[in-house]
Amino acid sequence: MARRVRIGLTGGIGSGKSTVAARLAGHGATVIDNDAIARELTVAGGAAIGAIRAAFGGEMIDAAGALDRARMRALVFRDPAARLRLEDILHPMIRERAAQRAAGAPQDSPVLVFDIPLLAEGGQARAQLDFDRVLVVDCPITCQLARALGRATMSIEQVRAAIASQAGRGARLAIADDVLVNAGSIDALHDRVDRLWQIYRAAATASSADPVISCAGP
Repeated sequence: MARRVRIGLTGGIGSGKSTVAARLAGHGATVIDNDAIARELTVAGGAAIGAIRAAFGGEMIDAAGALDRARMRALVFRDPAARLRLEDILHPMIRERAAQRAAGAPQDSPVLVFDIPLLAEGGQARAQLDFDRVLVVDCPITCQLARALGRATMSIEQVRAAIASQAGRGARLAIADDVLVNAGSIDALHDRVDRLWQIYRAAATASSADPVISCAGP
């Protein structure tokens, strides 16, 4: 089997990271979405519910038995210590499930994309990350605000709080091997993803000693 290229994908809220992940999946990458795993862990009966209830109390669990995401979001935005407590519960479970899904990826899938919104927030140097490449989707804060508000699920105050709680652009770019600047049209972004896919796909068919060469950029 050809070697699998492991890509760590990250970007701030409203950056277009999900669009990039979907485009890569359309080309044949296996995308392992940490946010989706977190949601699975926090539905009614999810593996993290008991620990969350013990750490935060029953008020953080809704009537159906799932995490009250809106209430928890409000708490962690205003209380960094609460955010750390939640991450201590969720992150080990997420890592375990992500590893299981990577191991079970289809044999003909040449690229594994780990969609990790908070990758830069982990405080890890580039050399510590277990990826062949780290791909950052970057855009100006004005674009982040406009796109996040366009979803109509958060107020402008909540979006600003979310941006403030995440690593800054500089921190994300510091761990990047490849950068996709998403400040234009969706077609332009798709074109850049398509070109990057060709490089990742070629790396997967090369010998394990061959380097992955990047061409991503604005």
